[in-house]
Amino acid sequence: MSSTPSAAVLVVVGAGPRATGLLERIAANAPELWDEERQLHIHLVDPHPPGPGRIWRHAQSPLLRMNSMAEDVTMFTDESSTIDGPVRPGPSLAEWAAQFSGRGPRHAPYTEPADPGVLAELRALDGTDFPTRRAQSAYLDWVFRRVLTELPPSVTVEWHRATATAVTGPPDGPQRVRLAGRATPLTADLVVLAQGHLGSAPAAEHRGHAAFARRHGRFHLPPDFSADTDLSGLRPGEHVILRGFGLAFVDLVTLLTEGRGGSYRTEPDGTLTYLPSGREPVLHVGSRRGVPYHSKTRYRLQGPRPALPRYFGPDAVDALLAGARPLDLRRDVWPLMAKEIGFGHYHELFHAHPERTVLSWPDFAAAYEHLDWYSDAMAALVTEAVPDPADRLDFEALDRPLDGLSFPTPDAFQEHLRHHIAQDVARREDPEFSADLGAFLALLSVYGQLPRLVAAGRLTARSTADGLDGWWHGFFSFLASGPPGFRLRQLLALSRAGVVRFVGADIRIGTDESTGTFTATSPTVPGRSFHATALIEAYLPGASLDRTEDPLLRDLYRRGALAEEVVADPAHTHRSGLLTVSPADGRLVDPALGGPHPRRVALGAPTNSRAVAAFARPRTDSPGFRQNDAVARALLRALGTAGAGTAARPGDGRPLTV
Repeated sequence: MSSTPSAAVLVVVGAGPRATGLLERIAANAPELWDEERQLHIHLVDPHPPGPGRIWRHAQSPLLRMNSMAEDVTMFTDESSTIDGPVRPGPSLAEWAAQFSGRGPRHAPYTEPADPGVLAELRALDGTDFPTRRAQSAYLDWVFRRVLTELPPSVTVEWHRATATAVTGPPDGPQRVRLAGRATPLTADLVVLAQGHLGSAPAAEHRGHAAFARRHGRFHLPPDFSADTDLSGLRPGEHVILRGFGLAFVDLVTLLTEGRGGSYRTEPDGTLTYLPSGREPVLHVGSRRGVPYHSKTRYRLQGPRPALPRYFGPDAVDALLAGARPLDLRRDVWPLMAKEIGFGHYHELFHAHPERTVLSWPDFAAAYEHLDWYSDAMAALVTEAVPDPADRLDFEALDRPLDGLSFPTPDAFQEHLRHHIAQDVARREDPEFSADLGAFLALLSVYGQLPRLVAAGRLTARSTADGLDGWWHGFFSFLASGPPGFRLRQLLALSRAGVVRFVGADIRIGTDESTGTFTATSPTVPGRSFHATALIEAYLPGASLDRTEDPLLRDLYRRGALAEEVVADPAHTHRSGLLTVSPADGRLVDPALGGPHPRRVALGAPTNSRAVAAFARPRTDSPGFRQNDAVARALLRALGTAGAGTAARPGDGRPLTV
């Protein structure tokens, strides 16, 4: 008579989108890889609600929005997904929202959001709208509840509304996860760390500015997550320097203007006028580029979708890795990436707007195929085929639009930058320029090919530091992760109202002890210095294991039980602040073992598995989904043979059912 196999236990630290995606892949792969006679108990540990997690929780300002259109956000695999497990399609955010207005089918489990404001938004939501983060929170909550229904009966889930503080245990035995405020740890066969984006203590530069602010009774904010930031210390009319011009800046400005009672009026000519409440501070903004991130496009491709990747796909990565010499991103890799992005741009231009080209697409494509991106022959081909320079793709001009420019007065620069922003918004909302979207989709394709190249460890240390983690990450975000157009139109209105003032590029922050003020200078307006009684670092905290605010990672790091990614060669040593994981299955590298820990896995933002997002655009073969699937399959196989000595017992959390 056979005995019932012992239950297996999995602890997942973090219950946001990454954990939800992993659970979805466990559910999808369980019919193939899990013995239905055996129990699997999954503990989710997160002080924030499962599904949305901290970043996407409902409890944040209703003014904050996503920077993606509703139709471009999905948590589900589709026909483009190159995964070993089964594809299980599901609705995008837009398709899910359509059920509440009767424009689409109902999706089980059907429950209307409890927040009437969110329900009203979902009922009116169009696929090309940029939803609030609360709307995305509702979608992620539904996805999580749907995943629970897809798990087999032998798999149960329990949520612990707590913070994990430590994980201990031998590589060949049970792991114990300690929770804040709980005497008894959770015991598991395997542990997955999926905490998502993490805060960190201020770096040395920020600590110096904080000390200056304390000495003079001033306000200082180091890099932080906008939704969690306390801005109450800023006084009405106070002059504030903001360093950073990306999404964190957009959120902060929203909270300090509309969030303080201001509003916008649309004029007869369509422009916006900002109506101050009188509670706003005066915001002086600058950054390395000195301009805001490019507006997101709000149109669809006008021509056929190109087959991507073409020039920077698996074969190109194989060829790069087959060489013997170390790789430099800008010299060896970027030209292939640029050619891929250029292909997406010109494919759309030639197919959707042939009247703006003078060669046929087959002739152009045949010549393009054999030319290097930065060759004179490529420049001559593009010049011949595309008469208008505005239709040509110039990465260098896009990257640093203020290079070589200077202005005699701050007012002259305000006018210039307002014109620049207005042109950018108009272009990104006019389908006549849909080639920009073609380039954007190719950019996403390029992004998805990088993890394997990075994991091979062939990039030089300097190239990883300055090229990959420095220039490339910033350039990608600048082109692809900008705000919706309406946010930039609001920024123009704020500038005209004098609430926001532009400082320029290559901003330098200083302090003036005699006046107790922070200072900002820029070569864009030579000889001018801006003084302020508050300084905000308007960007997210960088990765840092030695300064992380996550207690579990901090404990592992201090005990030497995880490895920071260090890329070193004779010329340079680069410490990325990311924890090192096995590229194949996400297992946490443990220095004491000299390799991956067999019972600990880490996924997402804190790891060196770059270019992996939690949710993705439909039909883009998301690398995040590929990773989730590979890790879920590895977990199920490992759990199928583990747990002989681990009793699966309920904790003091909340069993989850739908």
